[in-house]
Amino acid sequence: MKLVSGLVGLLLGAALGLGAAAAAAGMVGSGARLGSAIDVNGWTSDWTIGSEAANPWTRARVARHGLLALTKEEAVYFARNTDDAGDRLSEGCDYRVRGGAMPAQWWSVTLYNSESYLPDNTDNALSYDLTDAATGSDPSNWFFDISPVSSASGNGWVSSRGAGDFDLTLRLYKPKADLIADPERRLQTPSIEKLGCGEAP
Repeated sequence: MKLVSGLVGLLLGAALGLGAAAAAAGMVGSGARLGSAIDVNGWTSDWTIGSEAANPWTRARVARHGLLALTKEEAVYFARNTDDAGDRLSEGCDYRVRGGAMPAQWWSVTLYNSESYLPDNTDNALSYDLTDAATGSDPSNWFFDISPVSSASGNGWVSSRGAGDFDLTLRLYKPKADLIADPERRLQTPSIEKLGCGEAP
């Protein structure tokens, strides 16, 4: 009886360990997530991404999901999956993302589905960046809308069609040294305002 109990315990322990490792590596459950060592108004990051200091789980997630993980001197990444009210970002709602000048040479905000992949749609509108902001009247005060259907307002638009619950990733390329030294003080993060919700198409 003790032998059977021991074997059952060993098998359960092995199964739990393998499950935890697979989840940490992004092989099951939700997609790749950045660590939360750095949190600026709900936008989280981990300076070890792309470096030798990254733990095995972070490296496995990067490899599994094909992230282009550069060192923090080349690029830093912030992710967020909730709006300003703390609600999960969802294809069934419309949002306005608003921001200002970023402490980097170039930046982009890209939408990913819950598995950390680009949504499977043909709208060709999954990202907004400095180039888009520069076409406006004031590139230091930009905004764009997120919705499954393009609005007629003429604002910048990022498509959430087919995304389900989704995340946003803010990439800052060639970040300024003071951002790396003190991100909580230096980064003015974009706001995410929910405009309303309806039925996802």
